[in-house]
Amino acid sequence: MKIALITNSRIPSLTANSIQAMKVAQALIQLNHDVRMFAPAETEPVSQEVLNTHYGVRFSPPLELLPSISGLKRLDFIVHAQRAAQKFGAELIYTWLPQSAALGLWMKYLVVLEMHADVTGRMGAWWLRQFWNARGKKRMTVTTSALRVALERTTKLNLENEAVLVAPNGVELERYESLPSPHEARRQLNLPEGQTVGFTGHIYPGRGAELLFELAKQMPRVNFLWVGGTPELVSFWRSKLSEAGVTNVTMTGFVEHSKIPLYQAAADVLLMPYSRSILASSGQDIADVINPMKMFEYMASGRAIVCADIFVIREVLNEGNAVFCKAGETGDWRLEIESLLEDESRRLALGAQARMDVERFSWVRREEMVMDEMAV
Repeated sequence: MKIALITNSRIPSLTANSIQAMKVAQALIQLNHDVRMFAPAETEPVSQEVLNTHYGVRFSPPLELLPSISGLKRLDFIVHAQRAAQKFGAELIYTWLPQSAALGLWMKYLVVLEMHADVTGRMGAWWLRQFWNARGKKRMTVTTSALRVALERTTKLNLENEAVLVAPNGVELERYESLPSPHEARRQLNLPEGQTVGFTGHIYPGRGAELLFELAKQMPRVNFLWVGGTPELVSFWRSKLSEAGVTNVTMTGFVEHSKIPLYQAAADVLLMPYSRSILASSGQDIADVINPMKMFEYMASGRAIVCADIFVIREVLNEGNAVFCKAGETGDWRLEIESLLEDESRRLALGAQARMDVERFSWVRREEMVMDEMAV
């Protein structure tokens, strides 16, 4: 099919939503769809080769950047995108914007709407109701069952099973094949040798930077590897570590997504140190509905995972493939990490089970499910 992907993400950028959009695009291309992506003109145009490198993908769609005036709350962009989709000859609109999804149905397109967080404000709920009540062939995906419940509560809608698909995020399993041992991965990356606790991802509020800092202070014989973060936040934490005399932390800053698997492989234990409140890049608290791509990457790496015990995370992780700790309780985290570092067989068992469990979460398999029965 000819599919128009309409995203409000800045492309390229470091945000998780832009990474997720590009992974979806690649999977649709791998399924032999003709895909074109439309995004707001808030970045400079780049080549597909640059996009592939930035996002760690082998295939990316042609990208058109369209006008978007911030004061119009993307409504001008959505209109431009619909016109561009029509010019492209799209048969299906695939979007993360309820406004675009509703307009697509009104214009007689087939529509897939992905929801990753609850709608906000009266207009957010209004637009989702317009999509839901509009006639036409459509499908809505939610990344967690908890999000479906939240959306029903916010919009006062009864979301019937046949039109809603719980579609968690995914991982490119092929990038995690034949990973080296932690020792060999550290050698390849020129990292300090010794037991290593790793973290990859952004460090927005609620992502656990404070906990990582405290753990590094209290566990000086363990190496900590921190991969990712904006230059400003990386600079801030490097200064704070230096002031505290903490020398067992390696901070890399931004790393191309294609290299992330090797950095994750360099850790003996990987952390998901979320707080009880987790802010997305938009500023919205997503703690009750979060479905982080990092979780699936960690699982694919085959390393032991220690995760904050957040209810929604248990839709994927369990005691057989991860260790849970109370959010923000440094002492609890330290004890669990030390116990794992002292027990290699347990680490290996947890990692092996996680690797087995993640097999059903490939991006291609996800998009096969999403597109099932959406043909013209």
